[in-house]
Amino acid sequence: MFRLLAARTGGSGGKCVGSAHPPATAATGGRRGMRAPDAPWGPGPAAAVFTPRRPIVDMSYSTHFMDFKGSSIPSGASKLVVTKLSASFREAVAMRTVAVPTPGDADLLVRNRFVGINASDINYSAGRYDPTVKPPFDAGFEGIGEVVGLGLSASSAYTVGDTVAYFGSGAFAEYTVVPAKESVRVPSVRPEFLTLLVSGATAYIALKRLGDLAKGETVLVTAAAGGTGQFAVQFAKQAGCHVIGTCSSDEKAGFLKSIGCDRPINYTKEDLAKTLRKEYPQGIDVVYESVGGSVLELAVSCLAKKGRLIVIGMISGYQSESGIPPFPGGATLPVRLLLKSASMRGFFLPHFVTDYKEALSSMMQMFAKGKLVCEVDCGEMAQEGRFVGLESVFRAVDYMYAGKNLGKVVVEVTPPSVCNSKL
Repeated sequence: MFRLLAARTGGSGGKCVGSAHPPATAATGGRRGMRAPDAPWGPGPAAAVFTPRRPIVDMSYSTHFMDFKGSSIPSGASKLVVTKLSASFREAVAMRTVAVPTPGDADLLVRNRFVGINASDINYSAGRYDPTVKPPFDAGFEGIGEVVGLGLSASSAYTVGDTVAYFGSGAFAEYTVVPAKESVRVPSVRPEFLTLLVSGATAYIALKRLGDLAKGETVLVTAAAGGTGQFAVQFAKQAGCHVIGTCSSDEKAGFLKSIGCDRPINYTKEDLAKTLRKEYPQGIDVVYESVGGSVLELAVSCLAKKGRLIVIGMISGYQSESGIPPFPGGATLPVRLLLKSASMRGFFLPHFVTDYKEALSSMMQMFAKGKLVCEVDCGEMAQEGRFVGLESVFRAVDYMYAGKNLGKVVVEVTPPSVCNSKL
């Protein structure tokens, strides 16, 4: 048995709150017509009868809290579902209208305000992370919004109206059930907090655990003006390193300078390989690499002695059938690393869950103190305008893969609403 707390408002910090236990007939494990002990019935001998058993906690008054028609929680809502495995996000994913889910005892029901777009959304829709998972399954990794319902155990730490962010499957939805233990309380529903969950955490943990950064070293960040690249630039600079960042426009180069990048390289105007070899003849100490293919090949070639190459992705190949871009130098990679005493290591965020809490706490403190820039791209410069509404996720994915984004791509799922409580 659990309690559901249903919001009477979708707004942040709303005071219109109801709390009650669900009726025994709801899908919460309640039962009706349980066999009662033998009891006297009329003047005859005792007989076994079926009578309703009164629950320990009276739930008879709670029906209206489960009545979505009386609150701001609708009976149905939209979500994105992977219906077939494909490297084409538009082919793999479809929008569905489903019943608003009911949270379990230790869960929160979150009304999503913003969701984050990641390069790995395509890997997920193509079934590359877990081949045993078959469609249909929910899409999306990260969201931020208001708590509008929760289970009894979850209510010991959260309440209706709290604002939370989370990193977990099923984020591309208007309402998502999230385990309370996997939720992160945030001061407000700002998309900047969303940038920290995957993009920021990846850069923070990867550079700390695998980069072994030392003051004065040279760090190269590829796709530096993107969702995770922007954080790698800042963390490397905070460590006292000389930072190089690749990008595709002068606007992005200007942004990189503003966050501390020492040498932005717009590869549409400068030859990246020639520039690195000319300006950094001693090589690069640490490379934070997310592009793959020819860029990865160049990164290996430019490593300094004892250099460290961190591979956090290979976006250039995700839209192909295999998901892996060609790597011509693969056959000679071992000897090339050996001759430089260099290393190449992969980073996949779910493998570093023990580092996640500290990373998120540290980044939120830096952001609160104005020491961390969290650039968000909601599509203001996109041809069809801002990414608003769940249907905009498709445009947002295309926008990111076209390399048009500056910062983390974020979709505004639902705008703030006003209280319409009938209480």
